[in-house]
Amino acid sequence: MNILVTGGAGFIGSNFARYWTETHPDDTVVVLDALTYAGNRPNIADLEPGVAFEQADIADVDAMTRILNEHEVNTVVNFAAESHNSYALINPGIFFRTNALGTQSLCEASRRHGVDRFHHISTCEVYGDLALDSDEVFTEESPYRPRTPYNASKAAGDHAVRAYFETFDLPITITNCANNYGAWQFPEKVIPLFTTLALGDESLTLYESSDNKREWIHALDHCTAIDAVLDRGRVGETYHVGTGVEKTVTEIADTVLDALGKPHSLKTTVPDRPGHDRRYLLDSSKIRKELGWEPAISWEDGIAETVQWYADNQAWWEPLRGRAPVMEGSEWDKAD
Repeated sequence: MNILVTGGAGFIGSNFARYWTETHPDDTVVVLDALTYAGNRPNIADLEPGVAFEQADIADVDAMTRILNEHEVNTVVNFAAESHNSYALINPGIFFRTNALGTQSLCEASRRHGVDRFHHISTCEVYGDLALDSDEVFTEESPYRPRTPYNASKAAGDHAVRAYFETFDLPITITNCANNYGAWQFPEKVIPLFTTLALGDESLTLYESSDNKREWIHALDHCTAIDAVLDRGRVGETYHVGTGVEKTVTEIADTVLDALGKPHSLKTTVPDRPGHDRRYLLDSSKIRKELGWEPAISWEDGIAETVQWYADNQAWWEPLRGRAPVMEGSEWDKAD
């Protein structure tokens, strides 16, 4: 298999590229990334030169077509996305360009080239949110009700992917996944953010709605789920990837502080962001029953290993701390 991993210098994409080279050593892996602020070439430095790298924008359909042709790609896994919810409030146009128009351009290039599979990475956030006291879960049949520019741009990309399947017979699959955590995650995200702040005895900034819940999955479990879908998934289908493990922001902060032996007094509160979703929870029974996939990494083991990875790899994350495009809770007035 010749596989193109778009967004492959980002967090989940680089984990997937590393996973694929280790578990499918006979395949050819091409990593593509635009190297915007969250794309980080050092994330894949240990994979080169065995893994080819292309710097390009998925919204450039001619460049995508050329790259697919030159590398004789037969499988595309699309991680490429703008994903910073807070930044989407300041500059929503970038999100629609990449997540909606970029996805459509990548579909078009894949159609022209004639790939065997186009796998698209979506998110639980396209469904909107759930009440904190709700017993509901999102299924693959749940209606899309995005509430933020990021959510809406990802939903638009999903619709483009499905349209290319229905109209042009592009052989697609989609996975909607829970919140990922693990090594190589940009330090704007909550777990590496809390960890890096705590390591420096700095305040951990919690939103006022710190009881909001998220479902969490280790990035490597996400990789095995995508592998299962590529191997055994039905073309045209969507599969939810989740663990059922929910944690509040407060619980995450306390877990990080306890793991590092830091006082809970480091926690502080900042104003909530507009449109902040309360809770997401996916029903992942379809992928478990149809494909036999199960997560293998427990929350307790995964979070402990993740916190330790950041403690051991300050040289990796320290240069990235100043690259985040927005400071949480400080620029909401600019979104008016």
